Amino acid sequence: MMKANDCITISPCLTKCTGFNLCATDVQYGMAILYIIGTPIGNLGDLSFRAVDILKSSDLIACEDTRITLKLLNHFGISAPLISCRAGNEDRAANKVLALLGEGKTVAYASDAGTPALSDPGAILARIVAEAGHDVIPIPGASAFASLVSVAGGMDKSVVFEGFLSPKPGRRKSRLKELLALDCAFVVYESPFRIMKLMEDLSGLDRERYVCVGREMTKCHEEYLRGSVAEVFAVLATRNERLGEFSVYVSSNKHNKKVN
Repeated sequence: MMKANDCITISPCLTKCTGFNLCATDVQYGMAILYIIGTPIGNLGDLSFRAVDILKSSDLIACEDTRITLKLLNHFGISAPLISCRAGNEDRAANKVLALLGEGKTVAYASDAGTPALSDPGAILARIVAEAGHDVIPIPGASAFASLVSVAGGMDKSVVFEGFLSPKPGRRKSRLKELLALDCAFVVYESPFRIMKLMEDLSGLDRERYVCVGREMTKCHEEYLRGSVAEVFAVLATRNERLGEFSVYVSSNKHNKKVN
């Protein structure tokens, strides 16, 4: 039996929709379209069959970091021209993409991990291309935000996605106060170098608030810590090392109680 945190990989072999009435049996991909691709956040098995098909059929793949995307493409045996489209050059890269779309070419965009425009580049490119009159089509994939919400057990009706908070202590704590005052849950991302500072700030503001902290999500050593801010903070404080990227779900005031 496979354990919950065992890593798996899959081979792309399915190109047809089966068992669903959401699309035609034979998938037809259009020309002069920008596809926004959701890529794995750790486990390569999470790249969808549809994403593989579109990456294979695209005339160009724009990506946040060509080196990282090239590793993904090599794993799935995909060969295609790449251009950089990162936070520092997204406007310029968008003009190159527009030129190709104007020639009837198909372009795919992928950030380093997860769904573009969620704490990643991609929003500027999508807007520029859409305003130029081209179709911008999402290809759903992995998202640390959605994945954490699905397992957090927070029971909140509304959830705010905040992403990374400011590394400056004053700004971080001020924003946390604002988020904690909302009548909804929120999700933040944090690095292993600042996770304890984040938890310390939360503990000082509301140590009883229910949280779910995800670490190394979808990877071989993924872990989830659930409980009050004080309880999770205490667990993390006992560790000499805190490795991996962290995603933190903080429940609303109405759901402070621990999930049994």
